[in-house]
Amino acid sequence: MSPFAPGPVTVEVPATSANLGPGFDCLGLALDLHDTLVGEVVDSGLVVELEGEGADRLPRDERHLVVRAMRRAFEALSVEPPGLVLRAVNRIPQSRGLGSSSAAIVGGLALARALVVDGAEALDDAAVLRLATALEGHPDNVAPALHGGFVVCGHDGADTWAVNAPVAPDVSAVAFVPPDGVSTEMARGLLPAEVPHAVAAANTGRAALLVAALGGATDQLFRATEDFLHQEFRAPAMPESLALVHSLRSDGLAALVSGAGPTVLVLTDGDPEALLGRCPDGWVAHRLAVDHAGVRTVVS
Repeated sequence: MSPFAPGPVTVEVPATSANLGPGFDCLGLALDLHDTLVGEVVDSGLVVELEGEGADRLPRDERHLVVRAMRRAFEALSVEPPGLVLRAVNRIPQSRGLGSSSAAIVGGLALARALVVDGAEALDDAAVLRLATALEGHPDNVAPALHGGFVVCGHDGADTWAVNAPVAPDVSAVAFVPPDGVSTEMARGLLPAEVPHAVAAANTGRAALLVAALGGATDQLFRATEDFLHQEFRAPAMPESLALVHSLRSDGLAALVSGAGPTVLVLTDGDPEALLGRCPDGWVAHRLAVDHAGVRTVVS
């Protein structure tokens, strides 16, 4: 009897915004913009078909991040498919700070376990989070892609954790996406090795306040999204993004750099439509609700 479930199988995985200002490497939010992955186990070979964001430059072989994640999940499940077909429709902008790589990792892991009989029992969400964090390097994007909603997370060696925190129903976001991306490695390379104790303490206070602000104290969103640890240090890599953050915050809007940038995200409990006019020329604005489902298998 084959260990593989009949295909094709379809999963959808959301975009994410990590850090959210002060929550460096520990806070993440899932957003209602999804990549769709369709996978099937076949007799031989590997076929990768792509459309949408990055389709003209992403690899179509074993180097593709979804395929790498699938292989890792199959290895954890002690199975090896004779052949694979992957079809990906990418809607999450690539290298823009909206979790495209985390979506690929979480989506690939979820797709692989759905293609294995009883895969969800053998590879539960806790195991998927550990594998995804090992592949990504930190959990603040992969955890909300997996669980949905607003997630407080972290890891210390093999110990990885993620806890969902409440989000007030009137909270939504607007993402301003620039035409060019910034690599996470470049953005991280601009960060100092140390910061003063007072700066770390101030940032901790803002991150704690953000949990309360998103959970219902939405009048505190502006104060709670003030960052002291990373955004200003990254300005040389994304000066237009930081200029937009400053402009929006000067008007009392809860603006921040999404993830490692360069997308700028505004959290709001008001009408997001009113923010769309602040989009710079050549950028693209997305009105985004919070995604509470996380990665999911689509039943046709």
